[in-house]
Amino acid sequence: MWPLGVYFALVLLLVAGMLVVSYLLGQRHHQRSTGEPYEGGILSEGSARVRLSARFYLVAMFFVIFDLEAVFLFAWAVTARSLGWPAFWEAVIFVGVLAAALLYLWRVGALDWSSSSKQKE
Repeated sequence: MWPLGVYFALVLLLVAGMLVVSYLLGQRHHQRSTGEPYEGGILSEGSARVRLSARFYLVAMFFVIFDLEAVFLFAWAVTARSLGWPAFWEAVIFVGVLAAALLYLWRVGALDWSSSSKQKE
């Protein structure tokens, strides 16, 4: 257990050291434009606190979930020949479950961004 404590202490020491060095060597300038937001050379328009619909986050979660399943299928595809036919049929079932989930999400309107879906919220 002591190696974990030593590692933790070294990490804290390293972080503290970087913060102190950054504070001591960092630039200090107080021009008028220092506090203004700057993105890619274009002054921002409007507030950064834009309210997004919950559907945006829902679709983002669906994307992450289905993207993760694509990683599983890629790992299967790399070793497909050595795994044989049983693994092929397991992959077919896996893709079938994914297709059924996608069809369900489409059917309940979770992927719909049209104006008619605003009434469901």
